Amino acid sequence: MSTSGITTLGALRQAVAHGDVPRRPVREEVRNNLIRKLRSGETLFPGIIGYDDSVVPQMVNALLSQHNFILLGLRGQAKTRLLRALTTLLDETIPVVPGCEINDDPLEPLCGACRQRIASEGDRLPIAWLSRDLRYVEKLATPDVTIADMVGDIDPIKAARSGLQLSSELTMHYGLLPRANRGIFAINELPDLAGKIQVGLFNILQEGDIQIKGYPIRLPLDLLMAFTANPEDYTARGKIITPLKDRIGSEIRTHYPTGRADAMAITAQEAWLARNGATSTAEIPSFVAEIVEEIAFQARQDRRVDKRSGVSQRLPISAMENVVSNAERRALAAGEQVAVARVNDIYAALPSITGKFEMEYEGELKGAEAVARDLIRASVANVADGYLSHLDTRQIIEWFDLGGSLQLSDTMSAADVLRHARQVQGLVELARSAGVPSNASEPMLASGVDFLLEGLYATKKIGRSDERGYHGAESPVRKPAREVNLDEETRGPGARKKYYN
Repeated sequence: MSTSGITTLGALRQAVAHGDVPRRPVREEVRNNLIRKLRSGETLFPGIIGYDDSVVPQMVNALLSQHNFILLGLRGQAKTRLLRALTTLLDETIPVVPGCEINDDPLEPLCGACRQRIASEGDRLPIAWLSRDLRYVEKLATPDVTIADMVGDIDPIKAARSGLQLSSELTMHYGLLPRANRGIFAINELPDLAGKIQVGLFNILQEGDIQIKGYPIRLPLDLLMAFTANPEDYTARGKIITPLKDRIGSEIRTHYPTGRADAMAITAQEAWLARNGATSTAEIPSFVAEIVEEIAFQARQDRRVDKRSGVSQRLPISAMENVVSNAERRALAAGEQVAVARVNDIYAALPSITGKFEMEYEGELKGAEAVARDLIRASVANVADGYLSHLDTRQIIEWFDLGGSLQLSDTMSAADVLRHARQVQGLVELARSAGVPSNASEPMLASGVDFLLEGLYATKKIGRSDERGYHGAESPVRKPAREVNLDEETRGPGARKKYYN
């Protein structure tokens, strides 16, 4: 039934009596809408990728159980996005008393001001309809949050203006929790709340009510509460109060994408890749997209990177945006209509990578940029193994080993790249088998050449330096042989020389 015709309390009473407008607690509302979506096969949490077989089933179980719950995970694991997606499980609109700070139900008001209005106006009282998006309240926990911020306080100015005693319920200023009444209240980074604030959540989680400033005013709030936290903080004594953990119904662990396919889908969804106004189109070859994602996977297992801090999925998202921008800059300078990303563009994206991970002591000694370059090279080697392992690259490697060198840069146009690459017999032809379509344009083929060369360099089959560009593989590190005495007659007494293997 359309709610547009229900504008007064009297009309609402009739609609509820006929069953046209449901009245139910918010957790029951979420449960019923979730059941409806499960039966119809609808997507439960739009935009959430990679959690279908892990996190989502646990969330469904928590919501069906009408639990308050917490999401435990490292940064960049879509915890906040999951919480905000809960609004899709709320009814489109609910009736409220107009102007009420705590979204009072007109048929069962909690605050004194609403009860006075209903007593004076009766069924003529106008009602308003609150949309689902306005029923979600979120707070980032910080140590400076106070009880007044969360629950409320006495407002002496309101009392003075209205001529009321401070003991009057009408002098209350409501905090975030009461203002989230009949909705969802989310707290990010729960352990960062001061201990006394965590204690203040006890009654809300168990009995669903709050008291303000010790006055005998009890507000039985209707709330679904959800939290997020870093697992390390959540299990550290002194960061989280154990009785609070005991009152949270379900504890759900999030995770990073488990495979490149999911990671690439997330980046494609989140990154700003559809550029306009500069070039007609921007294209990202599959091998470039895979390398960008692999950087995050490599960083998460690298001993120089702090695993407790995690490596956010924002790393490949930001890096991919910089990769496309570098390709765009090159296309603009070269007058090309299509900006095709290359592997060398990933090195140009270093500023968007180095700030996305915290380093251990060993990494700090080496430096963030050096670690990032190592991660890119390892990622190229990993991806190239899948694309190039079936190719016969001996002819190209021999050309470099015989003294050949090839100087390329990330600013070189596609035509120039191909012109230089044709110096190496078979290089351009082999690039067509390295993940590039058979009818590829010049920019795409140049990207394939760049990938083939970077793949050979990353797998240590050829070398690369700033002075010579690509060249023959570096000779293995030679160790000094034992020191031997030379002929004293020819070299002088006591003369020594180091021989190298």
